[in-house]
Amino acid sequence: MRIAVMGTGGIGGYLGGRLAAAGEDVAFLARGAHLEALRRDGLRLESPFGDLHLPRVPAADNPAEIGPVDLVLFTVKLYDSETAAASLAPLIGPHTRVLTLQNGIDSLDILARFVPAEQLVGGAIYVTASIARPGVISVPGGSRRVVVGQASNPVVQALRDACGRGTGIEMETVANVAPVLWEKFVILCAFAGATALMRAGIGAILADPEARLFIGQLRDEGLAVAAASGEPIPEEHHRRFMALWRSLPPEARSSMATDLSRGRPLELEWLSGRMHALGLQLGVPTPAHTAVYRALHLHAQPTS
Repeated sequence: MRIAVMGTGGIGGYLGGRLAAAGEDVAFLARGAHLEALRRDGLRLESPFGDLHLPRVPAADNPAEIGPVDLVLFTVKLYDSETAAASLAPLIGPHTRVLTLQNGIDSLDILARFVPAEQLVGGAIYVTASIARPGVISVPGGSRRVVVGQASNPVVQALRDACGRGTGIEMETVANVAPVLWEKFVILCAFAGATALMRAGIGAILADPEARLFIGQLRDEGLAVAAASGEPIPEEHHRRFMALWRSLPPEARSSMATDLSRGRPLELEWLSGRMHALGLQLGVPTPAHTAVYRALHLHAQPTS
């Protein structure tokens, strides 16, 4: 299967690297020093699940250099979505599927302005990964779970089979991905908001009684917004939130927290900012998410 990774950051680099190591034909789209390192030294993954070095990987900054593929893994930051989506055309043939594994709940709507709706697939990924340095992806541990919609689609089935060939990626497929996206949205907004605002790993947050209350408040506000939006999350799923956070390495932080520490743009508008806006629209109080949004808004744009 030919695969193009649109956005070779932490998530795209990790998934694409594991799939390439399993024998899939994977090309990576990247920019700047990261692209130069991929072309010069290949791709490295550093992970307690096993390090990996692919000394030669196809890497480009222009989709036209790659051409049509079976599957596009769309993993760019949310603030780059429209620009990246507008450049997808050279990658898309009549049977191509574009799988978005972005954060938030808006990705499919953004992509639908540029890609036929029937060729779009939504998904949620529960992996903590980041670019440690150009050409190197770091995964500290934790979950390797991916949930993808359109379970009956042949391209999705081929991806599931590929993940099963020793990648370590635990892929599930579902017929309706919307409830999965909302649950991930609530979990991630709380995790991202807490680790970014408090400048701390999840272990320290859960160990401190006041910090633990705050991340719990972020979670509960998200659950209320989901219910008011017509996407209630079953009560039996609520225990997954704390279990998931406790399963992470204590030093684990969200990608938004990492971006904040490095002076990069933040996905704030699509996370706690989205919760804040939905709360206002639906009449649901979101004081914790509003605090995250207003406190970090000053830092949402790059410092250089």
